[in-house]
Amino acid sequence: MSNQKILPTAAIVMIVALLIPIATLQAQAAESEKRMALHDVMQQLGRDMQVVTGAISEEDWGLVAQLAPKIGRHPEPPIAEKMRILTWLGTDAGKFRGFDGQVQDASTTMGEAAARGDGQEVIVAFGKLQQRCLSCHQEFRKPFQEHFYGKR
Repeated sequence: MSNQKILPTAAIVMIVALLIPIATLQAQAAESEKRMALHDVMQQLGRDMQVVTGAISEEDWGLVAQLAPKIGRHPEPPIAEKMRILTWLGTDAGKFRGFDGQVQDASTTMGEAAARGDGQEVIVAFGKLQQRCLSCHQEFRKPFQEHFYGKR
């Protein structure tokens, strides 16, 4: 084989060898930038919490009672995503689920108080609900975003 044929072939092999890692990195970056279904769940919960805040300020107990179960029994991500999250959580999965259970309990209490028209108890339960959300966010949000989205 002549040197003229080997040189272009070697150049092509080197270019391909350089492009494969670049393409892989781009694919990984695109994957990490995709929003997970949990993100959409959290955004909806945020909107529901804002509506509840407004309803409390207007003493619209019916609306609070209507939204409370939606907050407590919010949708879960698809099973494949849930497994990724639980795998990442590892031994902290119980703590994460505990926060979710506390949110559910507080929202149930809030809904029951709203159904009775007990504004004082609604506000107490809503405060507990917000505290549980905040505790979970402070514990898991930043590490979650760093792991799944590469955000620092």
